[in-house]
Parts: sequence; structure tokens; C-alpha cells
Amino acid sequence: MKDAFGTPQSLLVLGGTSEIGLATARRLVARRARTVWLAGRPSPALEAAAGQLRRLGADVHTVAFDALDSASHEEVLGKVFAEGDIDMVLLAFGLLGDQANDEADPMAAVRVAQTNYTGAVSAGLVCANALQGQGHGSLVVLSSVAGERARRANFIYGSSKAGLDAFTQGLGDALVGTGVHVMIVRPGFVRTKMTEGLQEAPLATTPEAVATAIEAGLRRRAEVVWVPGTLRAVMSALRHVPRPLFRRLPI
Repeated sequence: MKDAFGTPQSLLVLGGTSEIGLATARRLVARRARTVWLAGRPSPALEAAAGQLRRLGADVHTVAFDALDSASHEEVLGKVFAEGDIDMVLLAFGLLGDQANDEADPMAAVRVAQTNYTGAVSAGLVCANALQGQGHGSLVVLSSVAGERARRANFIYGSSKAGLDAFTQGLGDALVGTGVHVMIVRPGFVRTKMTEGLQEAPLATTPEAVATAIEAGLRRRAEVVWVPGTLRAVMSALRHVPRPLFRRLPI
């Protein structure tokens, strides 16, 4: 169960090598989280991430999880929840893709869409049902400002995040009154290995800043968290820019 301050004591990270996911886990372990499940494809990186959290004092387990293997999600994640209640699930997996390459290779584009949307819908519903069965817990989903309005530069990734964002909002509405809290996190450009080498966008942020915002959002049971917060106003304005003008913006 969460402590008196609303801090999770048990955490499941879907996307166990995600830099944002691990930054969030470190932050919560530094508070009161003691049990952490890292779900991801078996790899030295997943084991290294588990070892790092163990050195911080957490009881860490790894579980083989593939976002693209939706048929396995119910069994794999069900085993995690069978071990005990989970206070928070962080859906942190995602694939940025390569826009130019993916436009020329439809199957590569489909992989981005299946990872970011189909896989997330499957895993999100499995975890939401398990949390509802507990009668408590938070489901935190990493969306993106890229889903707020499709841009020429990354409309494949952006459209997948737009779908995920809409799904999460609807899921949150469906779970009102069940004891389950659903929170969407919309970061802007985050400095990670995934974005290394890309031109940095304005208002760029870090995994640690996103983790701080997630913790603050949990405490106030927010439904939507923007990182940085300034992006809320920026995106509100951009949503209403006429398309002919929007196409000419250097974004």
C-alpha cells in the first residue's frame, strides 16, 4: 500500500531499461518504495538496472516482457500481481523510430505503432484490471507532447502517442470510483540515449525532471502532468494555429 504521503511502496516498470522509468524508480526508492519489478526483454542492461536499484536498498525482480507479444501479457503480468499488490505501474516503454526510414518502410512504421499503441493498450488493460481487482493503485502512462498535434518531422511516432494518450484518458474515465488512479505524463524533448544525436527542441528536459514531476503528480493525484509545465500553455496555443501556418513553423 502507499504510505501516508501517497508514495508507492511497490512499483512495476513496464520498459525496465527506460531511462525515465529508472529515474522514477530511483526517486521512489529514495522515498519509501521497497519492491520494484522491472519488466523488459532479458538483457545485460535489464540486469544492470536491477543491480543498481538493489544497491539503493530495493528488493528488485526482473520479468521477461515484450511489448510486441500482446498474447503473453496477461500471463506474464498476472504472475507479477500474483506475488502481491502493486501500488504503481509505470508504462514507460516506447519506440521513437526513424521518420525518414519509416516512411519508406511501412513495416518499420507498423512496428513503431504496435509498440507505442497496440502493445501499450494490451499491457495497460491487463494492469488496469489487476489494479481494479486490488481496489487501489496508480497507472502512470508516458505519453508525449508529440501526440498533441502531428508534425511533419515525426508524425508516425506522434500519431502513435496521440492514440495512446486518448486511450489513457478514456481508461482513466472508466476507472473513476474504482480506487485506481490513472495519470498521463506528457514530456517534451527528453535528453536520453533514444534522442541522442537529434536536434534538441526548446524546453528540453531530463529523465530526472520527469521523475520529479511524476512523484509530484502522484502526491496530488493529478490526471495529466506536463514536463516542463510550460508546455501546457505552449501546446494549447499550437493546437489552434491554422494548418497552413503550422506547416511553416520550425518545429
